[in-house]
Amino acid sequence: MVVSIEGKRPSVVVLGGGYGGLTTAKALDDIADVTLVDPSDAFLHNVASWRALVQPDWIDKIFMPLNQLLHNGRFLRDRAVAVDGRKVTLASGAELTPDYLVLATGSSYPFPAKAAEADQHLAKAALQGAHEALLKAQRCLIVGAGPAGLELAGEIKHFMPDKAVTVVDVNPDILSGPFDQALREELKRQLAEIGVRLVLGSPLRELPEAAPGGLTAVEVTTEAGETVTADIWFRAFGVRPATDYTRGALADARDARGYLSVDERLQVKGIEGVYALGDISSADRDTALAAGQQAAVVAANIRAAVTGEGEPRTYEPGPTLIAVPLGPQAGASQLPDGVTGPETTTSIKGQSMLVEMYSVHFDAPER
Repeated sequence: MVVSIEGKRPSVVVLGGGYGGLTTAKALDDIADVTLVDPSDAFLHNVASWRALVQPDWIDKIFMPLNQLLHNGRFLRDRAVAVDGRKVTLASGAELTPDYLVLATGSSYPFPAKAAEADQHLAKAALQGAHEALLKAQRCLIVGAGPAGLELAGEIKHFMPDKAVTVVDVNPDILSGPFDQALREELKRQLAEIGVRLVLGSPLRELPEAAPGGLTAVEVTTEAGETVTADIWFRAFGVRPATDYTRGALADARDARGYLSVDERLQVKGIEGVYALGDISSADRDTALAAGQQAAVVAANIRAAVTGEGEPRTYEPGPTLIAVPLGPQAGASQLPDGVTGPETTTSIKGQSMLVEMYSVHFDAPER
């Protein structure tokens, strides 16, 4: 256990200001010297990125300033380039060696679901540009029939119903993963109802050369010989954990896909005082919900170590839960009591897109 010396509070560095990182940093701000490090100046609530794509008045809502997160700690706009144990080397050349280190650097994902720019003004402009391109397009291609691709299809058809939307996926069914078939069937029923075309079960011979989110003629052909043409396309697959900065024993803790192996307390295996959560952790599926739940466990464990009070907590993945809105008035969810339809999905996520759940954290004076 690390204890304070002569009134000095133990130090905590949190790398990454995404869902898990901001929640952890906020939870420890009252009892530790917290430093939050992120290359972006704003948290992007990417759960609502598709809504902002089709309704640009949402763009400002989903970017939240990281310098207004902590009341006592500090925010460093910087990037980790090498982390070995608890020694952190930043792109600026600064080095940090905290008492506790939380790795919450998240994952990369194609624009515009996640921003391609670290500066929020540039990121907002890029999202606005993608919206304007989408307005001019008549035929939209989405590659990937997971939750992100289906949500995007639903958003486009709700706000721009005259557009033709085709979703292509290599898998024989939508929503690959540990989901009830009833959820897939309900979503397919609603997608057919709003006019979304599904092309499933055969890989593409190649992806479009053009970058996603721009107005340009594209044509793709599946190995089965089906051709799809469009004026704009979006890539809705390709999560990659951001762990390239790991060195030494930390690098050894990475599995073949780049995820960090953690124990039941979410501490990186074999490395005292270093925790990993969210999209870079082996603990659970890559979701904002799981990242938040893991952040609560990490914060509780560090708090117990700092204060000497309370028992360490362990993390266990819960049941498979998901809400897949198809615009603000449709969609389906898988909950502990079964699969539900539009009304419940709308109340859980479809209307608010969970914006207020995260915006309430940013209540500190701007510094």
